Amino acid sequence: MPNHENTPVCPVDERLPWRQLLMFGAQHVLVMAASPIASVFLMATALGFSAELTLQLLSATFLVCGLGTLVQSLGLRGCGARLPFIMLPGGAPIMLFILIAQQNGVATASGAVILTGALYFLVLPLFRRLLRFFPSVVVGTMLLLVAVNLIKLSGQLIVGQPGSSHFAAPEQLLLAFATIAITVVCARLLRGMLAQLSILLGLLGGSLLAVALGAFDYSGSGVYPLFSLPAFMPFGVPHFDLFASIPLMLFCLVSMVEATGQTVAISEAVDKPLDVDRDVVRTIRGDALTSILGGFMGTSLIITSGENIGVIRATQVRSRYVTAVSGMLLLLFAVLAPLARLIEGVPEAVVGGTSLIVFAIVGAMGIDMLRKVDLRSHGNLYVVSIALAVGLLPILVPGVYSQFPSGLAGLLGNGVAMGAVTAAVMNFLFHCTGRPARSADAKANVIHP
Repeated sequence: MPNHENTPVCPVDERLPWRQLLMFGAQHVLVMAASPIASVFLMATALGFSAELTLQLLSATFLVCGLGTLVQSLGLRGCGARLPFIMLPGGAPIMLFILIAQQNGVATASGAVILTGALYFLVLPLFRRLLRFFPSVVVGTMLLLVAVNLIKLSGQLIVGQPGSSHFAAPEQLLLAFATIAITVVCARLLRGMLAQLSILLGLLGGSLLAVALGAFDYSGSGVYPLFSLPAFMPFGVPHFDLFASIPLMLFCLVSMVEATGQTVAISEAVDKPLDVDRDVVRTIRGDALTSILGGFMGTSLIITSGENIGVIRATQVRSRYVTAVSGMLLLLFAVLAPLARLIEGVPEAVVGGTSLIVFAIVGAMGIDMLRKVDLRSHGNLYVVSIALAVGLLPILVPGVYSQFPSGLAGLLGNGVAMGAVTAAVMNFLFHCTGRPARSADAKANVIHP
């Protein structure tokens, strides 16, 4: 009989002690918590929601993110990749949700989210046939674009909006750089589990400095109300309008491309052999199921996040049970209002400083993936160059497509998505049509299962 006790456990399936699971899970949540909070308050500001409705939507967003994270981390009957993913509201889907709500009402926007979630399932059989067109040269380019886009967003968190009275305030820069410095010192001097928690310790250190400088926002940190429960269908019965839903449904295709790259990247980060056809499909199904639930709870699309890949790389803690605990903590934040309000009080500059490190690590992963590609090859050079040109343009020059129709402008303005799609198309033109690629190119453009 085989000795199962001596069979090595894949790092992604390692079950850590509860104390470590809790600490590492909290680290993921605190680094990523700014995203759901920012998305809800952006939606509330743009659509004029009341304070009570805003709190309900914040609770609903944490709830759906937590459930989605559990699905992706633990798996559920063919849904969820069983990889350490954190589910978050997508930036582009939030803007598209607001656009649909402003033009057609929030009930129609919720219906658009549900229709888009259903479209994932309908399109998936066709999309899985296209997975072979997303090799390392495409995924590496996409990760680089993701990092540039997220680093830009982190910088905006630190300096604020141009024209505001607090734009680029020295205090904000001090908090950001102090957070980075504390993180580096902890990573360099501490050992064992404490070194792995350096990102969390940097975030806490930056928050304590903010308290000392009087920059921590206590305005919403009261104890009451103690509980905040989300409402089912907060905007009433969703209204299904296919034409109004087109912008989000188009983004569904883009999101599937992003999910492919993120699944490949996180599999590499946790040293798990990748079955592209199985794991990518499960990731996308998890996104679809979570987004449908989000539509009924009043959120926009909730999708897999590539940001936590940087945390995994930095800490080298690869267990999916860590992010499962993160999902449980998100569920706790969904019902305990004081916790969510306390996290909301952390200065954006501190969150931005932490995010700069995490997102730069994602970029380093993209560079490492591209390093394995022969860029001296004529085809590969054009794949990367054209994709970066198309992807970086809307990131570095906001509003470049502002004269286009609003739905098309939102789609083209997503630099990460357009760069990834361009890389896939260029890879197809140079390596899958006409003369077969040379052996060196072919070897460099294969995702090894």
